[in-house]
Formats: sequence, structure tokens, C-alpha cells
Amino acid sequence: MRTVALTSRDPLRTSAHDAGRVGARPHPLRTRHHIVAPSLRIPDAAAAAVFAAVRQRGSIGRDVIAQVTNLSIATVNRQVTALLDAGILRERADLAVSGAIGRPRIPVEVNHEPFLTLGIHIGARTTNIVATDLLGRTLDAVETPTPRGRQAAALASLAGSARRYLSRWHRRRPLWIGVAIGGVVDSVTGHVDHSRLSWSQAPVGPVLAEALGLPVSVASHVDAMAGAEVLLGLRRPPAPTSSSLYVYARETVGFALVIGGRVHSPSSGPGTIAALPVSSELLGSSGQLESTVGDEAVLAAARKRGVVPASGPGSSMATLLRAARQGDTPVAVGAKELLVERARVLGGAVALLRDMLNPDDLVVGGQAFTEYPEGIQLVEAAFTERSLLPARDIRVTAFGNRVQEAGAGIVSLGGLYADPIGALRRAQNRRDAAV
Repeated sequence: MRTVALTSRDPLRTSAHDAGRVGARPHPLRTRHHIVAPSLRIPDAAAAAVFAAVRQRGSIGRDVIAQVTNLSIATVNRQVTALLDAGILRERADLAVSGAIGRPRIPVEVNHEPFLTLGIHIGARTTNIVATDLLGRTLDAVETPTPRGRQAAALASLAGSARRYLSRWHRRRPLWIGVAIGGVVDSVTGHVDHSRLSWSQAPVGPVLAEALGLPVSVASHVDAMAGAEVLLGLRRPPAPTSSSLYVYARETVGFALVIGGRVHSPSSGPGTIAALPVSSELLGSSGQLESTVGDEAVLAAARKRGVVPASGPGSSMATLLRAARQGDTPVAVGAKELLVERARVLGGAVALLRDMLNPDDLVVGGQAFTEYPEGIQLVEAAFTERSLLPARDIRVTAFGNRVQEAGAGIVSLGGLYADPIGALRRAQNRRDAAV
């Protein structure tokens, strides 16, 4: 993954800068109807079901689409024709069964080469910008420090970086922008309150819609990562009554609930587990989950014990992880003790959440789980010891250390997956309005 500078030599238009001020708004005619609430759910419309069947199975005949979607062949034919006309499906006559007669016998597949969507994960320390194709695959990603300082300048800088990145893709048509971010997200307006960044009613969605000329969806980052598991990580759709708990830990901690294939996103914003009670003298005595297992807490303990330098580039999680894998030296032993303790505390916290909510499925993600895979067994052991309910497996995210990219990517794709024709029309209308 490349790291790029966030500073901009080509300032945004004045309107985008103005939009970053608290209470200010971009020109209403340019952003109206182009902030779209994210669709983090298994879609059920006919066009969406047909597109999902083709996306998940590759080149496929219409009769097979009808079988897997339980739609009539007439409905499938109508939807396939509409998706072909829109350009997001294409026929593969070269794969037709020998002797078959007529277009309905010609397999179709996703026409992914001409398009992309852009996902932006805005973290407390770093921001990921990721280009994704219509199949949900990452085409390219860059990581950059999240800009600090006044929110107007920070939003303008983020929008400028995204616009310059998007300008590289001359041969693909961008369709949508998806943003995954911590804090409290108003998905209808695209505004965000983010205390760690000192953002208040920050118009994240409007600034990006104005700067990039595309529809924008903004979601809580943990909701987004849970949505990626549902829409990209599962091989089969969940049962209508099933539930899943997604627990995230890295610099921050969070959780999301998925019920019947839909991420539960309260209108008042996600709940918090930052202050969930835990106990660890080794990682600090705050008694709260986030300030015990977050990256900064673990690094503070490592600095105190001399496992990593007190300051400088070497004072990082990467250094701590390398140290833990360097045999039985005193530094390695100290590093392992910290990571083992983090795994123990996380396992106990996951057990507490599981016992409260009792989901059918349990998923963990974030670098606190995935960067030290040696610790997963320790997480599971602590979980088993703490939980009072019958045994339950813990599933590690399908996306490993790229879960932030996957979350941002699915926010940019969710609208297209839910309503392919409508999303293409909305993207085109937005492009026309920006000209």
C-alpha cells in the first residue's frame, strides 16, 4: 500500500472550502438529492437480485439466474435486458452452449471494466482511499495521514486528495463515493460529529459531492465493515431471522448488529463499547475497554516497559509486532506479554457482548485481531472462559488487515447493489449537473 502526502497544490473551488465551515452548505442545486443513505443490506428488488446472482456466480445463463433467485424467467429476461442496456452486464456469446438457439441461452456476466467506485475510510490517524470495481474487488488503494486542524481545511484537503486520486482513472467511469468514518453519522445529510477529530456537524458528504460531482454515501465505519461481511464476505445469504454481531478493535473499538441481512443503524448513531468495563494492570488501570486495548494504550505500555522507543518512527505497532516475533529475547518476551494480554482482554469483552446480545453469528475484525493472528487462539480461550452461554465459534473477518478498505468500498457499492439501474441514472444525473 502506498502512502501519499495529503497537502494540496490545486485548491478546491471556493464553494467546497465554504462547505467545510460549521453551518455552511454547498450550493443547494449542486448537492440536492446527491447525499444518499448507505444501503448496507441484502437487496431484494428484482434487478438487484439478478445483478447479485451474476456478480456472485460469474458468467451465468438466464435459466440459472431464475433458479437461484426464484424469479420467473420472464422477470429475469426483463431485468437482464435492462442491465445489458445500462451497460453493467454484457453477453458472452463465446460461452453459449453448443447448439443453443436465441439470446436467452447466451450467458451474461458483470461488465466491470468500464466502471469504478471510490471508497474513503477516514480514521483517527490514517485515511484510506480505495478504488473498487463492480465485483467488490479492490483495484488500488492509498493510505495517507488524516488531516488535523480546523475541519474546514481538513475536509477541503481530503476532498482534494480524493479528486486528484480519481483523476488517475481515465479509462473507468466513476459512479459513486462511499465514506466510512467514526463518530456519529447523519446518513441522510452526510454530516458527522467526530470528537477525536474535533469535527462538529462536519459536512463530509456535501463537500465531497460538490468537489467530485458524484453521489455520496456516508456510514459509520463499524457499520460499513459489518456491511462488507454481509455483501462481500458471505458465500450464501443469511436467513431472514438470523443475527450477527461484528466487533471491531484497532485504535478505537466498536460493534455493529446485523439482523436478517441488514446492518442495524440507529438514527441517533451507533452505540459505543469504549467504556465497557475491563481489568488489566499490564495495559493500564483505566478500567475501560478502548483505553485498555486501543493501539495507543498498548503502545504506551510498550514504551513504559522499553519494548519500543519512547518516540520517533520506531515507536509504533509495527515495531511492537516485529519485536514479538524475534525469538526469546527480553524485548520479544515483553512484546508478547502485551499482545497476549490484549488478546485476553478482547476475548473477555467479546464474551460479554455475546452474552448480552446472543447473536447467531459472531465476527471480529480490525488490526487488534488480525495483525497478530497468533493471538486469535488466546482471544477464543478468554471468550470461552468468560461466556456463560453455550459454546460459539468466533469468525475472523474475511478481509484481514484490509477491512477498512472493504468497509469504505461497500459503502460506495451498496447503492448500486440495491438498485443498479437507479444508481447509474443518479450518477449520470449528478455528472450532468456538475458540468
